[in-house]
Parts: sequence; structure tokens; C-alpha cells
Amino acid sequence: MSLSEHFTTEDLHPIDIVEHIAEHHDWDFDRVGDDQIAMAVEAQWRTYSITLAWSPQDETLRLICTFEMDPPEDRLPALFEALNATNDLCWAGAFSYWEAQKLMVWRYGLVLAGDQSASPEQIDTMIRAAVLSAERFYPAFQLVVWGNESPEDAMQVAMAEAYGRA
Repeated sequence: MSLSEHFTTEDLHPIDIVEHIAEHHDWDFDRVGDDQIAMAVEAQWRTYSITLAWSPQDETLRLICTFEMDPPEDRLPALFEALNATNDLCWAGAFSYWEAQKLMVWRYGLVLAGDQSASPEQIDTMIRAAVLSAERFYPAFQLVVWGNESPEDAMQVAMAEAYGRA
């Protein structure tokens, strides 16, 4: 059964849809407020913290996926170089490093201007893309930060996106 089959109206608040998706996938979540939800999504490399927030003024659903990273100070230039290379390979969303919080961050905003509404499949795809991107590049970031690999060498471990089905 598709996620959309659970909904009878298109006028649902985007965060209500996210809450339903989190329940559907059995993810731990906390409805922080009417316009924000935080959840934990377990994947192969680690558990990612994902927050989605709705901004009615901007008509944007913003997704932030984070994981901890505390690189040695001398590896920050290499990490930033790896981030640039990574973002060149990302079509939707982008990584950044929040040094003060010691967090690697994947950000994406879905603009729903003109009273548009997001489908459950769109939101589920946003979340899935964030986790897949984090999983794809996590090993490269680790090699740059802790393995003292060059960004060019570390990026070789970032598996190419798969197309089709096995």
C-alpha cells in the first residue's frame, strides 16, 4: 500500500504527513511543535538525526539531517575540500559542516509556493535522499578526517548512485 492511500485530503499540514511517515517506518520521533518534527533514522553506518520544519512565510519544508563529526583542527581544510567535491556530486540538497556544534549537516528545502502541497511520497523521498547521501559520503568523510586520506582518494569510496533495480 502506498503512503498516499492513507490520506483523503490534500490539505494536510506537511508535518502531519511527516509524522505519519515516521509512524509508518517505525522511526523514533518527537513532534517538537506544530511546524517541526525531529526523528532518528537508523542506517548502516549510524543513526541520523533528522528534523523537518515547515515555514509558512517561505512556504518551504526544510529538512536537516545531521551526524556528529569532531575532526582534528588540522584536518578541517581537507574536510572542507571533501565537502566541495561531495556537493558537486549531489543533485538535491547539500552538505555543510557546523563547526560550533561539531555536526555534519545535509540540508534540503522543498518549496511549496502558491498553496501547493507535498505528497507523502515526495516527503518520504526527501528523507530517503538525505539518509542515502549521508550513507554514501560518510566513509569518505571518515577517511579524510581520521584516515588522513586526501579528499581525492577518499572520494573514490563514495559509491556511485545505483540506477534501476537488482
